[in-house]
Amino acid sequence: MKTKQVAIPTKPIRNFLPQDLTIDSWKRIESFFIDLKERKIASASELEQWMVDRSELEAVLSEDFAWRYIKMTCDTSNEELTNRYNFFVSEIDPHIAPYSNELNIKLVESPFLKELDIEKYHIYIRGIKKALELYREANIPLQTKIGIESQKYGAITAAMTIEWEGKEITLQMASSLMKEVNRKIREEVYQKIQKRRTTDVDVLNDLFTELIQLRHQVAINAGFKNYRDYKFDELGRFDYTIQDCFNFHESIAKEILPLAEASDRERKKIMNLDVLKPWDMDVDEEGKPALKPFSSAEELTNKSIECFSTIRSDFGDYLEIMKTMGYLDLDSRIGKAPGGYNYPLYEIGVPFIFMNSVGTHRDLVTMVHEGGHAIHSFVTRDLPITDFKNAPSEVAELASMAMELISMEHWDVFFKKEEDLKRAKKEQLDKSLKTLLWIAAVDKFQHWIYENPNHTVKERMRNWKIVIGQFTSKEIDYSGLDEVRERGWQSQLHIYEVPFYYIEYGMAQLGAIAVWRNYKQNPEKALNAYEAALRLGYTKSIPEIYKTAGIDFDFSQAYVKELADFVKTELDKL
Repeated sequence: MKTKQVAIPTKPIRNFLPQDLTIDSWKRIESFFIDLKERKIASASELEQWMVDRSELEAVLSEDFAWRYIKMTCDTSNEELTNRYNFFVSEIDPHIAPYSNELNIKLVESPFLKELDIEKYHIYIRGIKKALELYREANIPLQTKIGIESQKYGAITAAMTIEWEGKEITLQMASSLMKEVNRKIREEVYQKIQKRRTTDVDVLNDLFTELIQLRHQVAINAGFKNYRDYKFDELGRFDYTIQDCFNFHESIAKEILPLAEASDRERKKIMNLDVLKPWDMDVDEEGKPALKPFSSAEELTNKSIECFSTIRSDFGDYLEIMKTMGYLDLDSRIGKAPGGYNYPLYEIGVPFIFMNSVGTHRDLVTMVHEGGHAIHSFVTRDLPITDFKNAPSEVAELASMAMELISMEHWDVFFKKEEDLKRAKKEQLDKSLKTLLWIAAVDKFQHWIYENPNHTVKERMRNWKIVIGQFTSKEIDYSGLDEVRERGWQSQLHIYEVPFYYIEYGMAQLGAIAVWRNYKQNPEKALNAYEAALRLGYTKSIPEIYKTAGIDFDFSQAYVKELADFVKTELDKL
């Protein structure tokens, strides 16, 4: 593929901070916080300039921290990179928090605040006021410790490997073997993966127990009875309630589980199996070899650029820019943290995509998912305030999950055979529904965890088994796998590193289906609405942003059924 010439973005000229600032100590940056704290403000225009200067400082600090995190996750075995990350968490962050609180107070108490454009700053100001409510100086060292401890999860799981055919391979690579046609191979690999995970089950339980207690203390310090209630406020969930989450769980169980079970019955029938086991769920049900949409990270990159370009030329350009700048790390390798992410870099406005690709269809989906996040970063890069660019997860995940489904209409770039293309679409749509079940289970489990912070490990494992049972197809036989079932939650990074950030995927999945439905009806109109919604960043409420995208922010049982029926209809066409 010939590389397209694209204009490479550069960082904007700084007006408040030095161009060559190196953040190697707190003293290097404290003066800028002091300036903001002590600066005299005599008009609304001076207050806005103060906000812009503060935003510049936040963008620079955020980007410096981002690179420390990115480099550490790219090589968890490099002690120096881990130390650089921990330095920021322990030596910079704790000093920022008190100043940020004082700056928040200065902003909300300014007599000129009421002269600002209320519509422009409403969302931003309500977030500032909520942060003021939650701030407790006693929580600073606790948050620092949580930040350091939670990152141990990545190091523990990154070190997990199995031996296969004389080679040491990562669990991501091993998981790709779940698509092998030979059932004996699938079972053997599955058991090896589970045996390896069992080795660290106690370590991960101990880590999680410590994180629960630290988080619970943060909540108590802030005047909450539990961390769930605290986190709900910290995440800025202004537009829905805890009860709405419970309603979501119920809607998914009632409307999605029956569809999943019907799909699994069909799978068992086609595969001519008496018993459907967990290692039978990823293989092609007709016994065809696993889909291979690409063979290398370079090919994944180039085909993703081509795919995005067919949707909208600018979308392809964004990925081309990231490729040219070296802002993609896609290969799986030993020592690399698990998972995938798109990390926004707020100063330059070009994000970084990290993932562990091994050549599977799932990797393709991850790439277009993170590519959706990247689009979001690019279209919000010129918003004047850093916080404007930091959209809530319910919106951020809409950007990514909608792109999974929109891009699906152009996957002929990856699959030249019509038969393979249909298989890929069917797999994606089936996953879109079944993922909702896992999301609901993870969220419901976390509600129980933090409502009962003093539970024992045994109670924790038992509760997960109960919860996952409410969202798992009865067609799958887990006999003899009780231990595997009980610790299944340990594979979910979010539970350790970003608690309660997960149901957003479910809400966004519903929204993504609705965006895709619009795209099927009128592609240009749907894309315009999608992009218009993303360009808002976080300057409007979640329902308003969804409305701009041409969809509803709704997870009632009736709406879930409506969208699930649409997906089922599309599946039947395949």
